[in-house]
Amino acid sequence: MSDDDAVVIEAAGHEVTITSPGKVFFSKGGQTKLDLANYYLRVQEPIMAAMQDRPVLLERYPNGASGKSFFQKRIPDSAPEWLQTTVVATVNGTESNALVAADIAHLLWAVNQGCLGFHVWPYHHDDPEHADELRIDLDPQPGVGFDGVCEAALEVRDLCAERGITAYVKTSGSKGLHIYIRLLPRWDPYQVRAAAVTLARELAVRKPDLITDKWWKEERGTRVFVDFNQNAPHKTVFGAWSARPRVGAQVSTPISWDEVATILPDDLTIDTVPDRLDATGDPWANSGDELQDIDELVAQFDAHIEAGGFDEPWPPVYPKMPHEPDRVAPSRARKKD
Repeated sequence: MSDDDAVVIEAAGHEVTITSPGKVFFSKGGQTKLDLANYYLRVQEPIMAAMQDRPVLLERYPNGASGKSFFQKRIPDSAPEWLQTTVVATVNGTESNALVAADIAHLLWAVNQGCLGFHVWPYHHDDPEHADELRIDLDPQPGVGFDGVCEAALEVRDLCAERGITAYVKTSGSKGLHIYIRLLPRWDPYQVRAAAVTLARELAVRKPDLITDKWWKEERGTRVFVDFNQNAPHKTVFGAWSARPRVGAQVSTPISWDEVATILPDDLTIDTVPDRLDATGDPWANSGDELQDIDELVAQFDAHIEAGGFDEPWPPVYPKMPHEPDRVAPSRARKKD
């Protein structure tokens, strides 16, 4: 097949043209643009269960994972008429027309644009006021191996279970793990972030040598950071079943809790994940059956504030928030004093 032999794929009632299907997207194994499209077709049931009807931010690599990249939130006017979009806004109010993961054809259209990563909003496009996922990003600091991330993940699972909350885990596709809690559509993103702060603080108290909730990198040490700010309004997280822009074609893959201690994330690629799915099924298949309640976590955060406590720092792009401490690294604050 030459690079000029466009391939038309019929999916979800639409025709999607894959141009330059032979273009290599992943240099280590030589997987092409068409290979990536076929991967998404093979995992379409679980990936649509995970992200259907949610806005997505596209991470585009027109020349493959080894090339230059950019993020695309706005969908061009040249997109096909059937492509569904929705208005999303940044923290400063800037609006743009983002792609909705309405069906598998929408993802294939994005693949043809060179998308090597779907970053997913934590709400459905028709209910942006309610975040229905709490995402716990376990970020290993320098010196922490994947074993440490796995140990931290099991601590998250156990803490959630003690709170009567069921959580699900996936590989990040790189060095970390992501833990998801599927929520009743009852809380706004500020409340969901507050619940994440509560969890991060409690985890840091339980396992201070392993886990940290410190926002400033200089305070984290050789520990696993629980990034509560991934739940801040308008934040996205790399989607489940989405291929990462890595030369090895790794996938951010849902796994079972029993696999956490033994999984090798680099082995989970667009070549291996479909066969694994066929053999073992979707570990997240039941995640939407019983939506979780975080009232207790939100109330604990509110009680902390009412007792004179502080929020945690927000990312620099956000305006100063109520009850937020000074947004300055401790070392800089000391120099100023």
